[in-house]
Amino acid sequence: MTRVKGGVVSKNRRRKVLKQAKGYFGSKHRLYKTAQEQLFHSGAYSYQDRKKRKGDFRKLWITRINAACRENEISYSKFIDGLNKANIEINRKMLSELAISDPKEFTKIVDLAKDALKNPKAKKEELKKEEKVKETKKEVEDLSKKTVAELKNIAKEKGLEVTSSMKKADILELLK
Repeated sequence: MTRVKGGVVSKNRRRKVLKQAKGYFGSKHRLYKTAQEQLFHSGAYSYQDRKKRKGDFRKLWITRINAACRENEISYSKFIDGLNKANIEINRKMLSELAISDPKEFTKIVDLAKDALKNPKAKKEELKKEEKVKETKKEVEDLSKKTVAELKNIAKEKGLEVTSSMKKADILELLK
């Protein structure tokens, strides 16, 4: 078998590793073996830190929101509880941006949260009404999936008159 020389490929591979290791301290940017080890570690660290960065930003947003809340005489935890009770869904990043760029709008949101904390029963009643509306919509959607025969049986159980010439849309309208 003939001899194959891979010097050019090996040299290019090593040169690529050393180029990536540029700027590392000591022998980690000069020697191939230590440079390669350091690149493996660097890759692992960067992967972990990309995951950590998300938590770091969340901490920053919470700190900013807390500072703005304190200016509006409410604690962060009560503010978030008030938002939940008021059924306001807004993420912490947006709240943080609002607190920095538009404090007046943030104050309006704080007032909504405070109102929800004062009148939780009124908000709960509104939520119950919304849930009932959603349930009726689901029932109507469920009815539209049923066959004509099943719809006729449901109508008879409710005491509604159904003729044999009625179409599915007519029966659905009758059940509403």
